[in-house]
Amino acid sequence: MLESSSAPLFIVFILLFILLLFVVLIRKNGTAALIWNEIIREKVTNFIMNQSKEQRILNFVLQNAVRGDPRSVVDTIDKYCSQKEWAMNVGNEKGLILDKTVEEVNPSVALELGSYCGYSAVRIARLLKAGARLLTVEFNPEFAAIARQMIEFAGVQDKVKLLEGPSQEIIPQLKKKYEVDTLDFVFLDHWKDRYTPDTILLQECNLLRKGSVLLADNVIFPGAPDFLTYVRESPHFQCTNYPSHLEYMQVEDAMEKAVFLG
Repeated sequence: MLESSSAPLFIVFILLFILLLFVVLIRKNGTAALIWNEIIREKVTNFIMNQSKEQRILNFVLQNAVRGDPRSVVDTIDKYCSQKEWAMNVGNEKGLILDKTVEEVNPSVALELGSYCGYSAVRIARLLKAGARLLTVEFNPEFAAIARQMIEFAGVQDKVKLLEGPSQEIIPQLKKKYEVDTLDFVFLDHWKDRYTPDTILLQECNLLRKGSVLLADNVIFPGAPDFLTYVRESPHFQCTNYPSHLEYMQVEDAMEKAVFLG
């Protein structure tokens, strides 16, 4: 009798232990975290709510942030993504590295590759001086639509122009179509396998000047090893690495700053 009654308790204990282990693994292991957040949890929630995660983030901002206040918008997105649903913004920790770099460069013309929900575009735009502009590129039309609304709600639409399409098609158009002479600052936060070819494309299109600064996110996780090898071994770049963590997690990550030497 004793053995049979204790068996269900033992099974419950094992299941709780496995669940606890999985929770710890999610916080510490980037691959497990992405599988849980981006595939399992997100797909289930999207199905139940008949709405995308990105739309839920926008709705939370519209309901809780202050219109016309970019700092409030950034903080509200951080709150949602740290407390409710994980999302691939640069995040609050690495966002401070982004802030510092933008403030040091003080760009007149900046380029962002990968708008997503508009988080980093708003974050960058709020630091730009009068007359400066940010061009942000997004391939996914659904993300682009969310980002446009986020940028407008934050009140930085006069400083930000969202360009929808593949980066490899838009970059060659920057000089003639968008009247860009050279770029002072470039933030790379799109597909990691595009970091290197797009950096080369920026050079080939003569969009970088001596002193132009590239800042790349997620160079450790998910990782951009080809990009790190390219800029670190190139005589045209001087690099600095900023160790950090994956947005809203304890997973090790880093940002890489590459200053173009001409």
